Amino acid sequence: MATGKITKRTLDALQAGSVEGFLWDQDLRGFGLRITAGGAASYVVQYRMGGREAKTRRYTIGGHGSPWTPSTAREEAGRLLRLVAQGIDPVESDKQRRREAVDLAFSAYADRFAGACKGKGWKALVVRILKMHVKPVLRDKALPTITRIDIVAVLDRMPEEQAANRRNAFAVMRRLFRWSISRGDIAASPMEGMETPPAVKARERWLTDAELKRVWLQAPNCHRCFGPIVRLLIATGQRREEITGLDWSELSRDERDMRLSGDRTKNGEPTNVPLNDLAVAELDRVAGTTTWPKRGLVFKTSTGAGFTAHAKGKRTIDKLIADEDDGAIPPWRLHDLRRTLATGFQRIGVRFEVTEAVLNHVSGSRSGVAAIYQRHDWKPEKRQALDAWNDHIQRALR
Repeated sequence: MATGKITKRTLDALQAGSVEGFLWDQDLRGFGLRITAGGAASYVVQYRMGGREAKTRRYTIGGHGSPWTPSTAREEAGRLLRLVAQGIDPVESDKQRRREAVDLAFSAYADRFAGACKGKGWKALVVRILKMHVKPVLRDKALPTITRIDIVAVLDRMPEEQAANRRNAFAVMRRLFRWSISRGDIAASPMEGMETPPAVKARERWLTDAELKRVWLQAPNCHRCFGPIVRLLIATGQRREEITGLDWSELSRDERDMRLSGDRTKNGEPTNVPLNDLAVAELDRVAGTTTWPKRGLVFKTSTGAGFTAHAKGKRTIDKLIADEDDGAIPPWRLHDLRRTLATGFQRIGVRFEVTEAVLNHVSGSRSGVAAIYQRHDWKPEKRQALDAWNDHIQRALR
């Protein structure tokens, strides 16, 4: 194995003489120059991790040419050999560095995490939180280099009035880092020991019969999709996304019911919702006939896409109500219509277990041991409750 001083002059001489093989530097042990039969030159470092019994490893610094010259390659070789002396393998270190730059870059990694999430509602929340609040801060930072300071930066960037969103962002990031630990991508979470943002006080807003009447009557004056959506929210008490995303295949006029699979509900649990007279009449108007289509989106725009302009529709209905003689009603949200049904059920004497079943809540009477042993689907009771709610609304509309 030839040894000598690796310089530009030595390199030129070796290339001119068409010499093939290695030249090992006489001053820096382990630093070498490789020449191929074609005259291409590259710089290498050779080392052992351990004693003489350890296997020799070779790391290629790079080919001759910018930025690698005999001088810069020697400096890099010195750095790498110092790592070896500290017990750090340059080959493995380089693999890890490349993995962090590609596989563990946060933005792409977050997409993989979102793709692995189960439950349509949870997955939608994860995608929204990551896109709007987390990715703009962490960008492509390598997952193992993310610290608690980075997490705080994400939360501090969110307005204080978005207390619920801050809590959601905290939950999404905590789940992401736990997932990465389970995969062996990081050893510990940067969020370990962090306090969860305080819980948001539960909303208590529900609409009075008079307010419900005004919303119901103005709903048809909004977008052709938004009006029926609002009325179905009032009549059934289901979640906004579940009603907005309805497909005709999930509805049966003959059986007068709505059947949603687990991948269409927030909690991943399938549900059957009896349709009362008000709901059936509204769907008849949407279909334009009493014979409903067998498939296809119920609420689709002129482009054929699903309806998404809830905020715009809500502003429209609020303006229409405000322009009435009685003026605006106190601030409310579409989700308050769900609470209004639950409150209305209580007022008309519906059992708590039936209310939970209609709302598809997996809590209280439908959780724990009860969920395992109580398999009654409450379908007759749900139909009776929704029919009673139907009559209550009709009386309020008079």
